[in-house]
Amino acid sequence: MKNLSMRHLPPEQRPRERLLQQGPRVLSDAELLAILLRTGVEGESALQLAHRLLAEAGGIKNLAKKTVEDILHLPGIGPAKGALICAAFELGRRVATAPSSRLPVISGPEDAADLVMAEMAALEKEHFRVILLDVRNRVLGIDELSIGGMTRALADPRALFKQALRKNAVALILVHNHPSGDPRPSTEDIHLTRQLMQAGRLLDIVILDHIIIGDNKYCSLKEEGLLGS
Repeated sequence: MKNLSMRHLPPEQRPRERLLQQGPRVLSDAELLAILLRTGVEGESALQLAHRLLAEAGGIKNLAKKTVEDILHLPGIGPAKGALICAAFELGRRVATAPSSRLPVISGPEDAADLVMAEMAALEKEHFRVILLDVRNRVLGIDELSIGGMTRALADPRALFKQALRKNAVALILVHNHPSGDPRPSTEDIHLTRQLMQAGRLLDIVILDHIIIGDNKYCSLKEEGLLGS
């Protein structure tokens, strides 16, 4: 069978033409992916190939989680197509996490979650991070403290407060993700947070909250009333 071409589609149905005429927001995930793929494979147009890849991966989010090796092993994907897909996902991640020229201000849990949600919701292991704040709750940085297994990330109090002191932070927001997608805190999460809060008091550093990232949703221990006294 020959490669099926999107040139046989009416112009108003071709993804690239639709993007140029109507903008990228109107396109489906498959149409955007088809533009990256450019050409199809034997028996499939680029759009059909895109639909199949998304179906096999379980959606765009799961496709974005795949490693370079995983993508190159997908049927119909060679080095050229694989490199384009990986580059596109990496650019998206970098845009989502690029620092602003102005220091963002955290006024509540939603602000903190928004800073890390795009990246951390897609992580396959638990990552424990800390958002460092100045006296006006402006973000001084977001530091990685540890990477755990599928179910647990360790937070070393010495590493946590060393980073805070080094950057002259006066307040912290703890953040970690649950790869399961369920952001509800475990008993261990609550216990660890309270331990770190006690340690922070000795250094006059306040832990304002602990945000747990799930599948495009979050849980704030502060909002849930779980920080204790």
